[in-house]
Amino acid sequence: MARTPRKRLLFAIGTVLAAIAALVVPMTGTASAAPAPGPLVWSDEFDGPAGSPVDGSKWRFDIGGGGWGNNEHQYYTDSTRNAALDGNGNLVITARRENPAGYQCHYGTCLYTSARLLTLGTFSQTYGRFEARMKLPRGQGIWPAFWMLGGTNWPDDGEIDIMENIGREPNTVHGTIHGPGYSGGGGIGAGYTIGSPFADAFHTFAVDWSPNLIVWYVDGVEYQRRTPADLGGRRWVFDHPFFMIMNVAVGGDWPGYPDGTTTFPQTLTVDYVRVYAPPTDSGGSGGQITGIGGKCVDVAGAETANGTPIQLWDCNGTAAQSWTWNSDGSVRALGKCMDVTAGSTANGAKVQLYDCNGTGAQRWTYDSGTGQIVNPQSGKCLDATDVSSANGTRLQIWDCTGGTNQRWTRT
Repeated sequence: MARTPRKRLLFAIGTVLAAIAALVVPMTGTASAAPAPGPLVWSDEFDGPAGSPVDGSKWRFDIGGGGWGNNEHQYYTDSTRNAALDGNGNLVITARRENPAGYQCHYGTCLYTSARLLTLGTFSQTYGRFEARMKLPRGQGIWPAFWMLGGTNWPDDGEIDIMENIGREPNTVHGTIHGPGYSGGGGIGAGYTIGSPFADAFHTFAVDWSPNLIVWYVDGVEYQRRTPADLGGRRWVFDHPFFMIMNVAVGGDWPGYPDGTTTFPQTLTVDYVRVYAPPTDSGGSGGQITGIGGKCVDVAGAETANGTPIQLWDCNGTAAQSWTWNSDGSVRALGKCMDVTAGSTANGAKVQLYDCNGTGAQRWTYDSGTGQIVNPQSGKCLDATDVSSANGTRLQIWDCTGGTNQRWTRT
């Protein structure tokens, strides 16, 4: 507990520096620094007496030695020998060459123990920044990871790997997304390499996740971003709540297995895990959305009653055509949200103005490459009915075709 004031001071300083970086970097022309995040919504600073377990209201454990889909060799336990606070404000996850309880693994009697902690059932969130400050283990066959899952139906529910490191690449970490048709070794991602082993010092690993975009950072420096355009037509499955996982695996198909150079125990030391909301909406003036025939997305009659049709109309610069795009996925005008009638996912479901309620019927993503505005709940596109550009043409959702009546420009 003695370290708590210091950690709070460092946290405050870091927040200020992040805000400064967000202002300075665009001016220097190197747009690679992380912008300031939104408000902090969840964290674990791991303050507590040495040897004590993690906070059970925040973390649960996966337990077992079945290989975890990768032919790993460790048995995961919930023992404080494998996951405990160190008394200095850190969590230490320890992989050991031991088998104190006769554990059986998929390959026979287990050779190693370790721990895998997760927030399934305790915390999940859609979008925002997910960040941890860690000092990694080292050695052939050692595989630490900080990652997220969108559910228990893998890969359809999606996986976001914030940080993975394998022992034979001590200076490199990897960030990857997995989903239907791009899972396992077919995941889409990139590595980031520094001039010394990640095991030599603490580093921060983070993603900023928003509709249609995930951005990876190491020590506040962006090194990769992914959008639906990277999937080659495969499904983007990253528009629902995800939970977090931290673990140290021993062996597996990707890292290989410990050899004579690998020493034990190996430790992943975690200073903190923090989750932020998406950046606070600016509340500034909105902009037009133009579509087929150069017409604008418009609230009929500038009315604010629930159920007011959303249509095409000649662009006129009024508030009925001024739309703000918000970090919760909503698109708003006149203080209300663009909404799919009755939450329908059917072709032809009309789009209307309605009180903002946070449902999937009011979430939209924009792909600047294709010009499509997609409702992730249905997987369908905002569409001008009958490919018409006439004033009063109702907007609806429809299977995405790439047609001119589904191409939109934000201003």
